[in-house]
Amino acid sequence: MYSWIWRKLPFGLPGKLIGSLLLATATVALLWFVVFPWAEPLLPFDDVQVTQDSGVPGDGGLTEPTGLPGDEELPYSTETNNAPPPTPNR
Repeated sequence: MYSWIWRKLPFGLPGKLIGSLLLATATVALLWFVVFPWAEPLLPFDDVQVTQDSGVPGDGGLTEPTGLPGDEELPYSTETNNAPPPTPNR
């Protein structure tokens, strides 16, 4: 298909380059101004539901995070460093 379009564009190489640029611009404009606005109401991007369920089984959604630092449970200790000390040649 693209080779057929390239062969049908007139005026040699400069005309083919300008013509293909115009076709690409027209395609993008058609998608941007016609197709995407038409399809936007059909897509579920604005259908957001916020619940208080924490996702923890048995929690029942009764706990509510405060959003403060340190509110989440970390899988490691922040009080001690269990890593071995660095060696001099590292």
